[in-house]
Amino acid sequence: MRFLPTAEQADFTRTLDRMLGAAGTPETARAWAAGEHAPGRRLWDRLAEAGLFALAVPEAYDGYGPRPVELALAFVELGRHAVPGPVAETVAAAALLDALPDPGPAKEWLPRVATGRAVLTLAAPEGGHALDADAADAALLVAGDRLLLARGHGPVRASLDPARRLARPEPGTAAVLAAGPAVRAAAALAADRAALVTAAQALGVGLSLLTRTVGHVRRRRQFGVPVGSFQAVKHRLADTLIALEFARPLLHGAAVTGTGADIAAAKAACGEAAYTAARTALQLHGALGYTAEYELSLWLTKARALRSAWGSPAQCRARVLAETPV
Repeated sequence: MRFLPTAEQADFTRTLDRMLGAAGTPETARAWAAGEHAPGRRLWDRLAEAGLFALAVPEAYDGYGPRPVELALAFVELGRHAVPGPVAETVAAAALLDALPDPGPAKEWLPRVATGRAVLTLAAPEGGHALDADAADAALLVAGDRLLLARGHGPVRASLDPARRLARPEPGTAAVLAAGPAVRAAAALAADRAALVTAAQALGVGLSLLTRTVGHVRRRRQFGVPVGSFQAVKHRLADTLIALEFARPLLHGAAVTGTGADIAAAKAACGEAAYTAARTALQLHGALGYTAEYELSLWLTKARALRSAWGSPAQCRARVLAETPV
């Protein structure tokens, strides 16, 4: 099994990194958190032009995929740059629609997803809330063996990450897209795809937090020397780096195999590694780390939110134990 990206994949991720680095994503994320979606939709269009969403859509619907390995690599970059919006949910919704036996909904929505003309969100089955339903063109909701599509939403409520806005789709605006046992199977596939790319986002968030923290302790001086020269600080940073680097091959392996147990293992490892990076960053930045106006807060809150999104560490570990042969 190959865990290293190909030259083509590496070029793609570098292109995304450069594009997002020049796009001013921190300002976009703050605007999104305030309910101003125009900058986020412009960024969404640029991601679509780069081919991101086409990776989630089959060729039959004007896409390049589905290509989970490339999606995982791309979502690491989205995490590095704190990209807001239901990016994981749109990818998961594409997997769900493609897996339905009736191609009608896929024909309607997937070409629009591939080109960035449609933003979809998917309600988490355990809570019924959909991420950024107020900004999405439609929200998908699985109710038993029925797939519902809602174009409206209820009140928006805050989450751990201000840029992740939650709402419960309005049942009165929902139309039945599909029904039957195949809906449950398609929903399970979509949840796995959401967990995989969310794990990748979390890894990217953790890597960004580590990079920013290393830069801070190199600049910050105490007793006439950089804080980063202290042994205790070095140990914290080393532990964080080890956690992130141990999580990375689990993510790559899950993207290659696509099995539920591997995805759950990657989700748990990446979520915990990002959370470790957040705790390290908060401690080593001191009081500055608690300042909401400081850019670091965008990644701190996202690390905590992504840790539990689409499978908490406890849920993921339980799944690994249940699905791994003894």
